[in-house]
Amino acid sequence: MADSAATPCPDRRSSSSGSDASLQTSTSLGTTARADSSYHYRVTWSAEDKEQVGLCAEFPSLSWLASTPEKALAGIRRVVAAVVDEMNTAGEPAPEALAEKSYSGRFMVRILSSVHRTLATEAAEQGVSLNRLVSAKLAM
Repeated sequence: MADSAATPCPDRRSSSSGSDASLQTSTSLGTTARADSSYHYRVTWSAEDKEQVGLCAEFPSLSWLASTPEKALAGIRRVVAAVVDEMNTAGEPAPEALAEKSYSGRFMVRILSSVHRTLATEAAEQGVSLNRLVSAKLAM
């Protein structure tokens, strides 16, 4: 199959086979690097297309299909660079790179009271705080 142009692929993430290896890169090359260099890229196998698919977390509607992981990564990077250039030309802000965002380490989650009770009971039985228990479960 020939390498393909960028295509919207909101469903591709769920169609990727979890057993296939994926290539991930998240780099920051300094202030003189191109705007797309600090974005988070991932390449994975698309069972549906029978090709590698390159993805960018900050641009979930973009993808690049290719015969090899290297070509898929190069393709999605080119597409993102072109989109960022178009956004800059139009005066639109490009998405902030995940690698550049700061995170507080706090977020609130609403859960059913029965789940809250179950987690609180489990934390008490283990002799840890509810926060520590939930953090450990999320880290799995």
